Order: sequence, then structure tokens, then C-alpha cells
Amino acid sequence: MREKSVSTDVLDIAYREYGAPEGWPCIMAHGFPYDANAYAETAPMIAQAGARVLVPWLRGYGPTRFRSAQTLRSGEQAALGADLLAFMDALHIARAVVGGYDWGGRAACVVSALYPERVIALVSGNSYNIQNIARSMEPASPPEEAALWYQYLFHNERGRRALERNRRGFARQLWAMWSPTWAFDDATFETSAMSFDNPDFVDVVIHSYRHRYALVAGDPAYAAIEAKLAAQPPIRVPTIAIDGDSDGVNPGTAHHARKFEGFFERRVFTGAGHNLPQERPAEWAQAVLDGRKAAAEPS
Repeated sequence: MREKSVSTDVLDIAYREYGAPEGWPCIMAHGFPYDANAYAETAPMIAQAGARVLVPWLRGYGPTRFRSAQTLRSGEQAALGADLLAFMDALHIARAVVGGYDWGGRAACVVSALYPERVIALVSGNSYNIQNIARSMEPASPPEEAALWYQYLFHNERGRRALERNRRGFARQLWAMWSPTWAFDDATFETSAMSFDNPDFVDVVIHSYRHRYALVAGDPAYAAIEAKLAAQPPIRVPTIAIDGDSDGVNPGTAHHARKFEGFFERRVFTGAGHNLPQERPAEWAQAVLDGRKAAAEPS
């Protein structure tokens, strides 16, 4: 494993690289509130199958930094997708197997939907992860609404202060609630929690959870991408979608299948919560390999 950094127009993106530089490209992205350590076990497994696995820290996390103080610290979905595409461009990667969960899965879905020529196959935790902002004020069931308490807290300044004052405590609470069967220890949590010390973490997180409910404006630089995402475009690249049957924040995504128009397979990881690759590294790695194999087979 090698830790590196690459510059785009907006970010200096820190990332980990596993495997031979000439291996087939595979990019895996983490979610909130996690970091690149989510793939510490699964990335070497994928690399052993001949991949060059790249695991970036998202904007606002770990060593990744904005290049300008004037850039809006946006956490909107279009920004995450644009970051992934810019990361590929900066590393001269024409096509890759892409994947992730939560925020990282959203970035992978955005690129897969809008730039399918850049994607070999998609592995997506929680399936179709593109937000339908126009319908964000439509209520869900009471249990689903209760699971989203943290998002509603972030809508006001009390939530911003809570996150700013106790980033670790907030993240650990979510880890425990979202993955109730995952017996992570203090060392495992702290290894990732250091990434939340990024100076832009709070701003990016708060913007993300306000923008998805249309409570704040997005970055004009990504307006064209957001406009395309508003149409809820289908995903046509070969996809393996994954849910955990013990996910404390996502009740399952079987109903997302209609959003995929190519090869599609949904898997459920038994006893797994929200942080799928870190809780089930071998199963996640197998999904990546199976997705790539499906892309190579004639339809």
C-alpha cells in the first residue's frame, strides 16, 4: 500500500494505492462518517486479483484539501461525482471499476449514470444512491424518519455546533447505530476518526445534509451536473448492488432495481450494517470481481 496525492482543479486528493501500477483500474470510495480505512482489508484482496486499487479520501476528509479558500465547501452529490471524474482524469484513467457506499457510492452512481463510457462496472452499497432532491420533502415511514434524526439536526445551527464540538462522539454514535452487529474496537474507530479533523469536514458535511433537502444553494460550478441528476437518470453499466440486512439507517433497496437497465444483481450481506466493505471485506471484494467479470461477458 502506498499513500499518494494528486491535484485537480479544485482539490489535492489524497489516496491509497494497492497493487501493481499496471493493474486494471479499480476505485473504491468511502462514506460518511468513515474514511479510506473502510477498504484496508478489502483493497488488498482486490489487488491480489490483478487490480490497481485506488481509495481516495473524499473532500473534507483526511489529508484531502481544497486548493482555494474561495471554493464553496460543498457536499452536494454533483460535487462528489465531479471529484471522482476529476480524480480519474488527473491519473489518466480512461475507464475503471468504481464502487462505494453512502457518499462514496453516490459519487460512483453519479459517474456511472452520467459518464458510462468511463465505467467498466459499478459496485454500489445501497443501490441507486442518487438523491431525488425535488421529492426531498416527501415523508417516509415513521421508522425511516426516526433513523434520519442526524440529518434534521444538521439543518440548524445547533447541529453544526454539535458536530464541530464533538466530531468523534457524533461519528461513533452513528457507527454504533448503523452497524449494530459490528463489534469494532476503539483502535479501529480512532484510525478513521483522525480523518474528521480535516478543517473542512464540518462545512462539507453540513452543506451536504442541507443541500439534499434544497435548504441551501449548491455550488454554481456543479449546476449543470445537478440539473442532469434531477432527471433521475438510469444506470446502464453492469452493477452489483449491496445491502446489509442489519443496516440501521437504510431499510433496504430492493425497489431500486428499476433504475438499472443493464446487468444488475442485488446482494444482501447477512449480519452486516452500513459500512459494508469494512464489515464484510471478502464479500465486498468478491462483488467487485464478479462485477468486472459480468462486464467482460457478452450480453
